[in-house]
Amino acid sequence: MSALGSSKLFSCAVLSGVILISPAAYADSKTVTLSVPGMYCEMCPATVSKALRKVDGVEKVAASYETKEAVVTFDDAKTSVAALQKATTNAGYPSTPKQ
Repeated sequence: MSALGSSKLFSCAVLSGVILISPAAYADSKTVTLSVPGMYCEMCPATVSKALRKVDGVEKVAASYETKEAVVTFDDAKTSVAALQKATTNAGYPSTPKQ
């Protein structure tokens, strides 16, 4: 389709009130706090954070040695708490969601 044809199509869609929304627009960000009791030194949070950031859909990670927790914000359309737990476990740090 030519550039002109495509702009006419867009104009028609806008004028007729048609709004196209991608499925990603419906995704929600969720936040979970994972208990990671195996973090025993100041370098452990970096390892846990790195493992979690590799999971597709993770938006933000804050891991703490002092609290032995990782707070993770993620797109629930792309990943799950189970996938986050698997990532920490595979890095050597089993985790469980805090209630």
